[in-house]
Amino acid sequence: MVCDCKIVSALVVLTIPLFAGAQENSNDLAEAITSGQANVAIRYRYEYVDQDGFSENANASTARLRLNYRTGAWNNWSAFGEFDHVFQVLLRDFNSGGGTSPGRTQYPVVADPSGSDLNQLYLDYAFATDWKLRLGRQRILLDNHRFVGNVGWRQNGQTFDGLTLTTNAISKTALSYSYINFVRRIFGDGSPVGKNKVDAHFLNAKVTINDNWSVVPYVYYLDYDDPSSAANSTATAGARIAGKIAAGDGTISLVGELATQSDAANNPVNYDAQYFHVDALWALSSSLSLGLSFESLGGDAAPGGAFRTPLATLHPFQGWADKFLTTPDGGIDDIYVTAKYKAGDWNLTGVYHDFSAETGSTDYGTEFDLSAGRGFAKRYGVLIKAAFFSGDATAFPDTTKFWLQFTASY
Repeated sequence: MVCDCKIVSALVVLTIPLFAGAQENSNDLAEAITSGQANVAIRYRYEYVDQDGFSENANASTARLRLNYRTGAWNNWSAFGEFDHVFQVLLRDFNSGGGTSPGRTQYPVVADPSGSDLNQLYLDYAFATDWKLRLGRQRILLDNHRFVGNVGWRQNGQTFDGLTLTTNAISKTALSYSYINFVRRIFGDGSPVGKNKVDAHFLNAKVTINDNWSVVPYVYYLDYDDPSSAANSTATAGARIAGKIAAGDGTISLVGELATQSDAANNPVNYDAQYFHVDALWALSSSLSLGLSFESLGGDAAPGGAFRTPLATLHPFQGWADKFLTTPDGGIDDIYVTAKYKAGDWNLTGVYHDFSAETGSTDYGTEFDLSAGRGFAKRYGVLIKAAFFSGDATAFPDTTKFWLQFTASY
Protein backbone atom coordinates (compact mmCIF):
# COMPACT_ATOMS: atom_id res chain seq x y z
CA MET A 1 0.00 0.00 0.00
CA VAL A 2 1.40 3.39 -1.01
CA CYS A 3 0.62 6.46 1.12
CA ASP A 4 1.91 9.99 0.37
CA CYS A 5 1.11 10.87 3.98
CA LYS A 6 3.61 13.73 4.35
CA ILE A 7 2.11 15.42 1.31
CA VAL A 8 -1.39 15.02 2.79
CA SER A 9 -0.37 16.54 6.13
CA ALA A 10 1.38 19.45 4.39
CA LEU A 11 -1.76 20.20 2.36
CA VAL A 12 -3.88 20.16 5.52
CA VAL A 13 -1.59 22.65 7.29
CA LEU A 14 -1.42 24.94 4.22
CA THR A 15 -5.21 24.95 3.94
CA ILE A 16 -5.82 26.20 7.49
CA PRO A 17 -5.11 29.92 6.88
CA LEU A 18 -7.77 30.02 4.14
CA PHE A 19 -10.47 29.55 6.75
CA ALA A 20 -8.94 31.44 9.68
CA GLY A 21 -10.95 34.10 11.44
CA ALA A 22 -14.35 33.14 10.06
CA GLN A 23 -15.93 32.74 13.50
CA GLU A 24 -13.99 35.19 15.68
CA ASN A 25 -15.47 36.40 18.92
CA SER A 26 -14.53 39.22 21.27
CA ASN A 27 -14.25 37.41 24.59
CA ASP A 28 -11.81 38.92 27.04
CA LEU A 29 -8.77 36.65 27.50
CA ALA A 30 -8.83 36.80 31.30
CA GLU A 31 -12.54 36.05 31.31
CA ALA A 32 -12.01 33.07 28.98
CA ILE A 33 -9.37 31.64 31.31
CA THR A 34 -11.34 32.10 34.52
CA SER A 35 -14.76 31.13 33.15
CA GLY A 36 -13.74 27.58 32.26
CA GLN A 37 -14.80 24.29 33.79
CA ALA A 38 -12.77 22.17 36.21
CA ASN A 39 -13.25 18.48 37.01
CA VAL A 40 -11.89 16.16 39.66
CA ALA A 41 -12.24 12.38 39.29
CA ILE A 42 -11.07 9.49 41.45
CA ARG A 43 -10.93 5.83 40.42
CA TYR A 44 -9.95 3.12 42.88
CA ARG A 45 -9.44 -0.47 41.70
CA TYR A 46 -8.44 -3.76 43.25
CA GLU A 47 -7.21 -6.36 40.74
CA TYR A 48 -6.38 -10.00 41.46
CA VAL A 49 -4.60 -12.28 38.97
CA ASP A 50 -3.97 -16.02 39.27
CA GLN A 51 -1.96 -17.16 36.22
CA ASP A 52 -0.26 -20.49 35.64
CA GLY A 53 3.50 -20.17 35.36
CA PHE A 54 3.92 -17.59 38.13
CA SER A 55 4.91 -18.54 41.65
CA GLU A 56 2.78 -15.79 43.20
CA ASN A 57 -0.66 -14.36 42.54
CA ALA A 58 -0.96 -10.64 41.84
CA ASN A 59 -2.83 -8.37 44.24
CA ALA A 60 -2.92 -4.78 43.02
CA SER A 61 -4.63 -1.96 44.89
CA THR A 62 -4.32 1.32 42.97
CA ALA A 63 -6.06 4.68 42.79
CA ARG A 64 -6.01 7.41 40.17
CA LEU A 65 -6.58 11.08 40.86
CA ARG A 66 -7.45 13.03 37.70
CA LEU A 67 -7.62 16.81 37.53
CA ASN A 68 -8.58 18.70 34.39
CA TYR A 69 -9.58 22.18 33.30
CA ARG A 70 -11.09 23.55 30.08
CA THR A 71 -10.99 27.29 29.46
CA GLY A 72 -13.71 29.34 27.84
CA ALA A 73 -13.32 30.57 24.25
CA TRP A 74 -11.21 33.57 23.24
CA ASN A 75 -11.25 34.58 19.57
CA ASN A 76 -12.23 30.99 18.75
CA TRP A 77 -9.29 29.58 20.78
CA SER A 78 -9.67 27.43 23.89
CA ALA A 79 -7.35 25.23 25.92
CA PHE A 80 -7.58 22.01 27.92
CA GLY A 81 -5.20 20.43 30.42
CA GLU A 82 -5.41 17.12 32.28
CA PHE A 83 -3.15 15.77 35.01
CA ASP A 84 -3.19 12.21 36.41
CA HIS A 85 -1.53 10.77 39.48
CA VAL A 86 -1.63 7.00 40.09
CA PHE A 87 -0.63 5.64 43.48
CA GLN A 88 -0.62 2.29 45.21
CA VAL A 89 -2.89 1.72 48.20
CA LEU A 90 -1.64 -0.79 50.81
CA LEU A 91 -1.20 -3.77 48.43
CA ARG A 92 1.62 -3.78 45.86
CA ASP A 93 2.14 -7.48 45.14
CA PHE A 94 2.19 -7.21 41.35
CA ASN A 95 4.38 -6.50 38.34
CA SER A 96 3.29 -3.20 36.78
CA GLY A 97 5.04 -4.01 33.49
CA GLY A 98 7.15 -1.97 31.08
CA GLY A 99 10.19 -2.15 33.32
CA THR A 100 8.47 -0.10 36.03
CA SER A 101 8.73 -2.66 38.84
CA PRO A 102 12.08 -4.51 38.78
CA GLY A 103 12.32 -7.44 41.17
CA ARG A 104 8.66 -8.44 40.89
CA THR A 105 8.83 -10.97 38.08
CA GLN A 106 7.30 -13.63 40.36
CA TYR A 107 3.95 -11.82 39.90
CA PRO A 108 1.72 -11.56 36.82
CA VAL A 109 1.47 -8.13 35.16
CA VAL A 110 -1.12 -5.60 36.26
CA ALA A 111 -0.22 -2.66 34.02
CA ASP A 112 -0.96 0.17 36.46
CA PRO A 113 2.41 1.71 37.44
CA SER A 114 2.39 4.52 39.98
CA GLY A 115 3.47 8.02 39.03
CA SER A 116 2.32 11.38 37.70
CA ASP A 117 1.52 12.23 34.10
CA LEU A 118 0.55 15.29 32.11
CA ASN A 119 -2.09 13.31 30.31
CA GLN A 120 -3.41 16.01 27.98
CA LEU A 121 -2.49 19.58 27.10
CA TYR A 122 -3.85 21.05 23.89
CA LEU A 123 -5.25 24.12 22.12
CA ASP A 124 -8.47 24.07 20.11
CA TYR A 125 -9.17 26.52 17.31
CA ALA A 126 -12.64 26.67 15.76
CA PHE A 127 -12.69 28.27 12.32
CA ALA A 128 -14.97 28.65 9.32
CA THR A 129 -18.16 26.61 9.58
CA ASP A 130 -17.89 23.21 11.27
CA TRP A 131 -14.06 23.06 11.30
CA LYS A 132 -11.83 22.56 14.34
CA LEU A 133 -8.08 22.16 14.76
CA ARG A 134 -6.56 20.60 17.89
CA LEU A 135 -2.84 20.98 18.61
CA GLY A 136 -0.94 19.25 21.41
CA ARG A 137 -1.17 16.19 23.63
CA GLN A 138 -4.61 14.69 23.22
CA ARG A 139 -6.82 11.65 23.61
CA ILE A 140 -7.98 10.16 20.28
CA LEU A 141 -10.94 7.78 20.12
CA LEU A 142 -11.87 6.38 16.71
CA ASP A 143 -15.02 4.26 16.25
CA ASN A 144 -15.02 1.43 18.84
CA HIS A 145 -11.30 1.97 19.68
CA ARG A 146 -10.30 -1.27 17.89
CA PHE A 147 -7.52 0.51 15.99
CA VAL A 148 -7.00 3.82 17.82
CA GLY A 149 -8.03 4.38 21.43
CA ASN A 150 -7.06 5.62 24.88
CA VAL A 151 -6.58 2.27 26.70
CA GLY A 152 -9.08 3.69 29.16
CA TRP A 153 -9.32 0.55 31.31
CA ARG A 154 -5.80 1.05 32.65
CA GLN A 155 -5.23 3.71 35.29
CA ASN A 156 -2.79 5.69 33.13
CA GLY A 157 -4.34 5.95 29.66
CA GLN A 158 -2.76 6.37 26.24
CA THR A 159 -2.55 9.80 24.60
CA PHE A 160 -0.92 11.27 21.50
CA ASP A 161 1.22 14.30 20.65
CA GLY A 162 0.19 15.87 17.35
CA LEU A 163 -2.64 17.63 15.57
CA THR A 164 -6.22 16.66 14.70
CA LEU A 165 -8.43 18.36 12.14
CA THR A 166 -12.18 17.64 12.23
CA THR A 167 -15.05 18.91 10.12
CA ASN A 168 -18.75 18.37 9.52
CA ALA A 169 -18.75 20.67 6.49
CA ILE A 170 -19.41 17.77 4.10
CA SER A 171 -23.06 16.77 4.10
CA LYS A 172 -23.85 13.85 6.41
CA THR A 173 -20.13 13.26 7.02
CA ALA A 174 -17.94 13.61 10.10
CA LEU A 175 -14.34 13.71 8.82
CA SER A 176 -11.21 13.61 10.95
CA TYR A 177 -7.50 13.59 10.17
CA SER A 178 -4.71 13.27 12.76
CA TYR A 179 -0.95 13.53 12.42
CA ILE A 180 0.92 12.05 15.40
CA ASN A 181 4.62 12.17 16.22
CA PHE A 182 4.61 10.67 19.74
CA VAL A 183 2.51 7.95 21.37
CA ARG A 184 2.39 8.34 25.17
CA ARG A 185 1.82 4.80 26.42
CA ILE A 186 0.25 3.54 29.64
CA PHE A 187 3.60 2.88 31.38
CA GLY A 188 4.49 6.57 31.71
CA ASP A 189 7.66 8.56 31.09
CA GLY A 190 9.51 6.63 33.79
CA SER A 191 9.43 3.48 31.66
CA PRO A 192 11.88 2.75 28.82
CA VAL A 193 8.83 1.84 26.71
CA GLY A 194 6.67 4.70 27.99
CA LYS A 195 6.57 6.55 24.66
CA ASN A 196 7.12 5.83 20.98
CA LYS A 197 8.42 8.23 18.33
CA VAL A 198 6.22 7.76 15.27
CA ASP A 199 5.18 9.31 11.98
CA ALA A 200 1.50 8.35 12.08
CA HIS A 201 -1.56 9.42 10.09
CA PHE A 202 -5.22 8.62 10.89
CA LEU A 203 -7.94 9.39 8.34
CA ASN A 204 -11.50 8.49 9.34
CA ALA A 205 -14.88 9.50 7.85
CA LYS A 206 -18.28 8.63 9.30
CA VAL A 207 -20.96 8.91 6.61
CA THR A 208 -24.58 8.85 7.78
CA ILE A 209 -26.73 6.90 5.34
CA ASN A 210 -30.04 7.39 7.17
CA ASP A 211 -31.39 7.49 10.72
CA ASN A 212 -30.44 3.85 11.29
CA TRP A 213 -27.27 3.23 9.27
CA SER A 214 -23.78 4.67 8.86
CA VAL A 215 -20.56 3.63 7.13
CA VAL A 216 -17.00 4.54 8.15
CA PRO A 217 -14.09 4.18 5.70
CA TYR A 218 -10.63 4.69 7.23
CA VAL A 219 -6.89 4.63 6.54
CA TYR A 220 -4.25 4.38 9.28
CA TYR A 221 -0.51 4.63 8.53
CA LEU A 222 2.07 3.96 11.27
CA ASP A 223 5.83 4.48 10.89
CA TYR A 224 7.71 3.72 14.12
CA ASP A 225 11.09 5.42 14.50
CA ASP A 226 12.60 2.98 17.04
CA PRO A 227 13.87 -0.24 15.38
CA SER A 228 12.67 -2.24 18.40
CA SER A 229 9.09 -1.22 17.54
CA ALA A 230 9.45 -1.43 13.75
CA ALA A 231 7.19 -4.51 13.58
CA ASN A 232 4.30 -2.13 14.34
CA SER A 233 4.97 -0.04 11.23
CA THR A 234 1.85 -0.83 9.21
CA ALA A 235 -0.59 0.51 6.63
CA THR A 236 -4.24 -0.36 7.28
CA ALA A 237 -7.33 0.45 5.20
CA GLY A 238 -10.87 -0.68 5.87
CA ALA A 239 -14.52 0.17 6.32
CA ARG A 240 -17.12 -0.33 9.04
CA ILE A 241 -20.90 -0.34 8.67
CA ALA A 242 -23.29 -0.16 11.61
CA GLY A 243 -27.05 0.04 11.96
CA LYS A 244 -30.17 -1.47 13.44
CA ILE A 245 -33.31 -3.24 12.27
CA ALA A 246 -36.61 -3.95 13.97
CA ALA A 247 -37.14 -7.49 15.30
CA GLY A 248 -40.43 -8.20 17.03
CA ASP A 249 -40.83 -5.83 19.95
CA GLY A 250 -37.10 -5.12 19.99
CA THR A 251 -34.23 -4.20 17.68
CA ILE A 252 -31.11 -5.91 16.38
CA SER A 253 -27.96 -3.79 16.28
CA LEU A 254 -25.60 -4.92 13.52
CA VAL A 255 -21.92 -4.16 12.87
CA GLY A 256 -19.78 -5.37 9.98
CA GLU A 257 -16.14 -4.46 9.42
CA LEU A 258 -13.45 -5.47 6.96
CA ALA A 259 -9.84 -4.23 6.75
CA THR A 260 -6.57 -5.14 5.11
CA GLN A 261 -3.09 -4.48 6.46
CA SER A 262 0.43 -4.62 5.06
CA ASP A 263 3.92 -3.84 6.28
CA ALA A 264 5.09 -0.22 6.00
CA ALA A 265 8.23 1.88 6.37
CA ASN A 266 10.96 -0.02 8.28
CA ASN A 267 8.92 -3.10 9.20
CA PRO A 268 11.34 -6.06 8.93
CA VAL A 269 8.59 -8.48 7.81
CA ASN A 270 6.85 -8.38 4.44
CA TYR A 271 3.25 -9.50 4.93
CA ASP A 272 -0.41 -8.96 4.17
CA ALA A 273 -3.19 -9.79 6.62
CA GLN A 274 -6.94 -9.21 6.87
CA TYR A 275 -9.37 -8.23 9.60
CA PHE A 276 -13.03 -9.24 9.72
CA HIS A 277 -15.68 -8.54 12.34
CA VAL A 278 -19.43 -9.12 12.40
CA ASP A 279 -21.56 -8.44 15.46
CA ALA A 280 -25.29 -8.81 16.14
CA LEU A 281 -26.94 -7.77 19.42
CA TRP A 282 -30.69 -8.36 19.79
CA ALA A 283 -32.46 -6.20 22.36
CA LEU A 284 -35.45 -8.38 23.19
CA SER A 285 -36.70 -5.86 25.74
CA SER A 286 -35.51 -2.83 27.69
CA SER A 287 -33.77 -5.15 30.14
CA LEU A 288 -32.48 -8.14 28.12
CA SER A 289 -30.10 -8.31 25.11
CA LEU A 290 -28.45 -11.31 23.47
CA GLY A 291 -25.54 -11.17 21.03
CA LEU A 292 -23.57 -13.40 18.67
CA SER A 293 -20.28 -12.19 17.17
CA PHE A 294 -17.21 -13.26 15.22
CA GLU A 295 -13.90 -11.42 15.00
CA SER A 296 -10.89 -12.54 12.97
CA LEU A 297 -7.36 -11.12 12.86
CA GLY A 298 -5.45 -12.81 10.05
CA GLY A 299 -2.21 -14.72 10.40
CA ASP A 300 0.60 -15.11 7.88
CA ALA A 301 3.14 -17.74 6.93
CA ALA A 302 5.97 -15.37 7.93
CA PRO A 303 6.61 -15.08 11.70
CA GLY A 304 5.45 -11.66 12.87
CA GLY A 305 3.12 -11.28 9.91
CA ALA A 306 -0.20 -11.30 11.76
CA PHE A 307 -2.67 -8.42 11.78
CA ARG A 308 -1.59 -5.84 14.40
CA THR A 309 -3.45 -3.17 16.38
CA PRO A 310 -0.72 -1.54 18.54
CA LEU A 311 -2.73 1.64 19.28
CA ALA A 312 -6.02 -0.04 20.20
CA THR A 313 -7.89 -0.09 23.48
CA LEU A 314 -7.46 -3.86 23.68
CA HIS A 315 -9.22 -4.78 26.92
CA PRO A 316 -12.80 -4.87 25.49
CA PHE A 317 -11.73 -7.29 22.73
CA GLN A 318 -10.86 -11.02 22.79
CA GLY A 319 -11.67 -11.46 26.47
CA TRP A 320 -11.09 -9.39 29.58
CA ALA A 321 -8.23 -11.65 30.69
CA ASP A 322 -6.09 -9.83 28.05
CA LYS A 323 -4.44 -12.99 26.74
CA PHE A 324 -4.10 -11.68 23.17
CA LEU A 325 -2.64 -8.18 23.52
CA THR A 326 -0.32 -9.16 20.66
CA THR A 327 -1.83 -11.18 17.82
CA PRO A 328 -0.30 -14.69 17.58
CA ASP A 329 1.57 -15.46 14.35
CA GLY A 330 -1.26 -17.78 13.33
CA GLY A 331 -3.79 -14.99 13.76
CA ILE A 332 -6.88 -15.44 15.89
CA ASP A 333 -10.56 -16.27 15.38
CA ASP A 334 -12.86 -15.31 18.23
CA ILE A 335 -16.45 -16.58 18.30
CA TYR A 336 -18.33 -15.09 21.25
CA VAL A 337 -21.82 -14.85 22.67
CA THR A 338 -23.04 -12.04 24.92
CA ALA A 339 -25.91 -11.67 27.36
CA LYS A 340 -26.84 -8.35 28.98
CA TYR A 341 -29.50 -7.86 31.62
CA LYS A 342 -30.61 -4.80 33.57
CA ALA A 343 -31.79 -5.67 37.07
CA GLY A 344 -32.98 -2.47 38.70
CA ASP A 345 -30.00 -0.11 38.78
CA TRP A 346 -27.52 -2.91 38.04
CA ASN A 347 -26.18 -3.70 34.55
CA LEU A 348 -25.18 -7.37 34.30
CA THR A 349 -23.06 -8.78 31.45
CA GLY A 350 -21.85 -12.26 30.59
CA VAL A 351 -19.61 -13.16 27.61
CA TYR A 352 -18.33 -16.55 26.43
CA HIS A 353 -15.37 -16.72 23.97
CA ASP A 354 -13.92 -19.56 21.92
CA PHE A 355 -10.44 -18.77 20.54
CA SER A 356 -8.57 -20.54 17.74
CA ALA A 357 -5.92 -19.79 15.14
CA GLU A 358 -7.02 -18.07 11.94
CA THR A 359 -4.29 -19.96 10.04
CA GLY A 360 -3.97 -23.64 10.89
CA SER A 361 -6.00 -25.71 13.34
CA THR A 362 -4.64 -24.69 16.75
CA ASP A 363 -7.16 -24.14 19.56
CA TYR A 364 -6.07 -21.37 21.92
CA GLY A 365 -8.68 -21.77 24.62
CA THR A 366 -11.99 -20.50 25.98
CA GLU A 367 -12.98 -17.69 28.31
CA PHE A 368 -15.99 -16.74 30.41
CA ASP A 369 -16.38 -13.09 31.52
CA LEU A 370 -18.85 -11.64 34.02
CA SER A 371 -19.53 -8.09 35.19
CA ALA A 372 -22.00 -6.18 37.35
CA GLY A 373 -21.99 -2.40 37.56
CA ARG A 374 -24.14 0.52 38.55
CA GLY A 375 -24.05 4.24 39.17
CA PHE A 376 -25.57 6.07 42.11
CA ALA A 377 -26.08 9.63 43.34
CA LYS A 378 -25.13 10.81 39.81
CA ARG A 379 -21.43 11.08 40.74
CA TYR A 380 -20.46 7.60 41.86
CA GLY A 381 -20.10 4.17 40.35
CA VAL A 382 -19.18 0.62 41.32
CA LEU A 383 -18.05 -2.23 39.07
CA ILE A 384 -17.39 -5.91 39.81
CA LYS A 385 -15.75 -8.01 37.06
CA ALA A 386 -14.21 -11.43 36.62
CA ALA A 387 -12.51 -13.29 33.75
CA PHE A 388 -11.85 -17.04 33.59
CA PHE A 389 -9.54 -18.14 30.76
CA SER A 390 -8.84 -21.84 30.13
CA GLY A 391 -5.93 -22.39 27.75
CA ASP A 392 -5.60 -25.19 25.20
CA ALA A 393 -2.07 -24.21 24.11
CA THR A 394 1.07 -23.87 26.23
CA ALA A 395 1.59 -20.29 25.04
CA PHE A 396 -1.70 -19.29 26.68
CA PRO A 397 -1.79 -20.48 30.32
CA ASP A 398 -4.91 -20.70 32.47
CA THR A 399 -5.70 -17.30 34.01
CA THR A 400 -8.27 -16.00 36.46
CA LYS A 401 -8.78 -12.28 37.07
CA PHE A 402 -11.04 -10.39 39.42
CA TRP A 403 -11.69 -6.64 39.75
CA LEU A 404 -13.49 -4.39 42.20
CA GLN A 405 -13.70 -0.72 41.17
CA PHE A 406 -15.16 2.50 42.59
CA THR A 407 -15.38 5.84 40.77
CA ALA A 408 -16.29 9.37 41.77
CA SER A 409 -16.45 12.51 39.65
CA TYR A 410 -16.96 16.16 40.68
